[in-house]
Amino acid sequence: MLLGMEQKVQSAKKRELMYWYLASRGVPKSLHCLCLKLAEEYAVNAMARSCLPPPEHVSRLADTSFNHIVLLTDNVLAASVVISSTVENAANPEKLVFHIVTDKKTYSPMHAWFATNRLKSAVVEVKGLHQYDWSQEVNVGVKQMLEIHHLICSHYYNNLKENDLEYGGEHQNFLEALSPSCLSLMNHLRIYIPELFPELNKIVFLDDDVVVQHDISSLWTLDLNGKIVGAVVDSWCGENCCPGRKYKDYLNFSHPVIPSHLDQDRCAWLSGMNIFDLEAWRRSNITTSYHKWLKLSLNSGFTLWQPGVLPPSLLAFQGHVHPIDPLWQVAGLGYRSSSAGGQILEAAAVLHFNGPAKPWLEIGSPEVRSLWSRHVNFTNSFIQKCRVLH
Repeated sequence: MLLGMEQKVQSAKKRELMYWYLASRGVPKSLHCLCLKLAEEYAVNAMARSCLPPPEHVSRLADTSFNHIVLLTDNVLAASVVISSTVENAANPEKLVFHIVTDKKTYSPMHAWFATNRLKSAVVEVKGLHQYDWSQEVNVGVKQMLEIHHLICSHYYNNLKENDLEYGGEHQNFLEALSPSCLSLMNHLRIYIPELFPELNKIVFLDDDVVVQHDISSLWTLDLNGKIVGAVVDSWCGENCCPGRKYKDYLNFSHPVIPSHLDQDRCAWLSGMNIFDLEAWRRSNITTSYHKWLKLSLNSGFTLWQPGVLPPSLLAFQGHVHPIDPLWQVAGLGYRSSSAGGQILEAAAVLHFNGPAKPWLEIGSPEVRSLWSRHVNFTNSFIQKCRVLH
């Protein structure tokens, strides 16, 4: 009887975890309302359609003397928080140039928001994917990449069967297949950043689920020692302290295709906030290597790694990562419990809400949600009409 009761308790916990992941797939009514209102504004208000950036600042978009920040997102509210928090904490906000790339359906509301909420100092560019004129080779590559990622997520999603939840073992990682990022075009497109910005040589990439707390201008002068990406590797808690994000948590080391020389107990580098040397990237074969690993995953029956964006990047960028100070980014705030204390959270330059519990969702943790929501412009009429975060 006790054994049966224990199994029921474990089953209930796993079901609840699965429903928590499923809840992350939803779009809150308030955010849907915000996009609709802004799209309407774009249609009827000439100011909402005005040039971004204004003509006198267009030259800054390719000027390498400015600090360029890239966001790939279809979330207007999240983009507004990333940019407002970065500008608010910048020592020289007039040096900042933000490049927002979004999809076709979000282009109108995204443009309307930043056209009607202009920044006094920094420059913002909003560009839709439909406005890019890519080569046939890039178009085919993007299409193949998305198809394989969709197959990987579908494979793990289908493995989440009832009996697996009842007596499950290592199925929590499979739940990443329920995450919206698993199927997000904008999330996977980062591997094509050099093609998106052919005129830039060094950029800081920010995910849309981060909030910036301190000045990040020194990132552009950081010496990457010939590497392509600067990223946090070790956590704030010390060397090789990164529970839940070691190589073995992402890659299947029992498969012969995974290189044996990789240390499975090594910490995986964090995405969310990275500095990229695009010139070095263009000289390398990173994107080609990324596609090679995707095809190997397809041919192996999707058994090389857990679902998600990071695993193939870990393999493609192997040997090209320069570790930076752990306090540049504290991650994991989108999961149920974060081991980072208040002092660490305050000291971090960037907080990353990676995980299902995004701060704009009701399932977001109230303990850390306020660190993000204080940068929401609650005085905006559309935010008020749509009752965002109410």
